Amino acid sequence: MIKNGWLEQAIQRESPHADERPDLSDISVLVVHGISLPAGEFGGPYVDELFMGTLDTTAHPDFAILEGLRVSAHCLIRRDGELIQYVPFHRRAWHAGRSNYCGRRRCNDFTIGIELEGTDTTPYTQEQYQRLAEVARQLIDHYPALTRHRIVGHEHIAPVRKTDPGPAFDWKRFKQLLNDNLTKKV
Repeated sequence: MIKNGWLEQAIQRESPHADERPDLSDISVLVVHGISLPAGEFGGPYVDELFMGTLDTTAHPDFAILEGLRVSAHCLIRRDGELIQYVPFHRRAWHAGRSNYCGRRRCNDFTIGIELEGTDTTPYTQEQYQRLAEVARQLIDHYPALTRHRIVGHEHIAPVRKTDPGPAFDWKRFKQLLNDNLTKKV
C-alpha cells in the first residue's frame, strides 16, 4: 500500500537528492534501472550512500567519476528482494538524466525510477522480478496515468547514454509476473 507517497512495505530512507514535480497529476511512466557499485559487486553500502549523498568517492578507484554527483531513485530492489525507498513518489527523484519518452524531455518530471541491484549482463534474481512486479502493480493501482504499457528501461529513454537494465533483464518474465499480479487483484 502507498501512503503519503511511501510504500508501507519498504525501508524508508529519504534522499536529499529530490525536489518537487511540476505536475503531480502527470506521474505516468515507470523506468527500470540497473545499478551496482563498484561495477559488478552487490550487497555493499555504496548504492545507498550514493543516493543519500554520503558516498566517499575515495573508497574505490571507480568512484572518482561520481564526485559531486547528485542522483537518486524512488526505490532500490536488492538481489534478495529487499526494497528500499529513497524518494516519495509525489516528489521528483533524479534518476533519468538527459532523457526522452515519446517526444517528452525531462523524464524525471513524470516518471518513477526503480533501480535493481545488478548489471546489464548478470541475470536478475527471481526475488527482484517478484518484488518489481508487486511494486509496479501498486503503482498502477495508485497512479491512473501509469499503465503496464508505460514501463520502460533506462536504455529506452536515454538510448545513446544508457544501457540498463540491459540484456540480462528478462522483460517477458517481468511482464508475465506483472500480469499475474494484476489478475490476482481483480
